[in-house]
Amino acid sequence: MGAAFQALSLPEVMLWGLAFFGCLYLGFGSITWWLTQRMLPALGIGRILDPRPVRPEQWRREFVQSGLSVLIFGLGMVFPWGLLQLGWARLAVDASGWQIAAEIAVLAIWNDVHFWINHRLLHSKALRRFHGPHHRSVVTTPFSTYSFHPVEALMLGSVILWPMLLHDFSFWSLASVPVFSLFFNCIGHANYDFVTGVSYSHWFAASRRHHLHHAAHAGNYGFQFTFMDRLFGTRLAADAADVQLDAFRRKQSAHGPDA
Repeated sequence: MGAAFQALSLPEVMLWGLAFFGCLYLGFGSITWWLTQRMLPALGIGRILDPRPVRPEQWRREFVQSGLSVLIFGLGMVFPWGLLQLGWARLAVDASGWQIAAEIAVLAIWNDVHFWINHRLLHSKALRRFHGPHHRSVVTTPFSTYSFHPVEALMLGSVILWPMLLHDFSFWSLASVPVFSLFFNCIGHANYDFVTGVSYSHWFAASRRHHLHHAAHAGNYGFQFTFMDRLFGTRLAADAADVQLDAFRRKQSAHGPDA
């Protein structure tokens, strides 16, 4: 498969990239929305984290911004393809299953490090205006995942380029990065606590942590794991959004669900 990817023409790489990222976004987003709005509540599994409603203009904004991100990520496939064409990077040939599994584990850790660094930079004074569009989704949805400013999309989309310069990865290891990245992103933005019985610091509580990041607008800069926020002291307290949510619940109790 790696040889077939390298043999593609420039327009073919762009078209395949657009199809790949578009299908990932719509597929994962739709499945996660169905699970959290229909199936899991009906089964009594998990709970909604932020009860505040999503306004219609948020849906429109998320799909427009996400469309631009899909365009950037899809067309951006020319960069890893270009590294291979220039001979600056190579793909491993006949990689074993163990090698692919080890590479995916390393890339998952790198993905978290890369995300934390870029996310922290996007909260700096110099770059926060490029992260603002994403944070307009205070109550997140699975379709918030790619709702970025183009600058943020470019920053986050560079995740596999640096590793490719340092090691000859399998094609399948590299292709797994956007898959598990978007999967984790959909979980994190689903506004749903999938496993209520685990602690706030557990890997399975990533949706709780990222929900708090959007509600409090700072801290919890990590992705699926917690080691970067622990290392740099940027983890939010589990009750960081209680003031806002309790105020909303009191208003609902006083004025009814349409308030």
